[in-house]
Amino acid sequence: MWKRLKSLLSNASPSAPSTRPAGPGELDSSARYTQRMGQFTKADEVFDAWMSGDLAAMLKALRKKTNLIDRHFLLMGIVNQTYKTRKDPKIREICREISERHVQEFERIAPALKRDFDGVLPRVPTFQQYATLLSEDNEHDRAIAVCERAISFGLSDGTQSGFAGRTARLRKKMAGKQS
Repeated sequence: MWKRLKSLLSNASPSAPSTRPAGPGELDSSARYTQRMGQFTKADEVFDAWMSGDLAAMLKALRKKTNLIDRHFLLMGIVNQTYKTRKDPKIREICREISERHVQEFERIAPALKRDFDGVLPRVPTFQQYATLLSEDNEHDRAIAVCERAISFGLSDGTQSGFAGRTARLRKKMAGKQS
């Protein structure tokens, strides 16, 4: 990878980008790139949207086709943004919808993330945020299902007891309401 990068940089002109189209195996010097699963990939509208942190741009980018890594970060970015302001009913609904979508798509996303992160899944706050949101809405069964799904992927929520502890607390809460 470093040899490839070095050769690209050494051939790059600091002046105006080349007007010659990139040939097979060449990168377009006028484009921006990111590395995904060991390959250079053109930064697209989805990448730009999640990097911007602009909720409107991220929501607009939801319909765009992209690689699984950028899809993951887009979904996670939307959940992070909406979770912070979930008291607003419209924002809360967006948070629920995108959280559910991210949890459902995560089975396809996880292998790409593992490849990109040297065999280890990074922390994915969507699972804990969605479980919390569901619990706040007294949907404890669904919150437990989200925690169990996170456990099945080997994810951590960053707490000492993890998703197992979160599940136990939710079960206890449910048992207390039934008494």
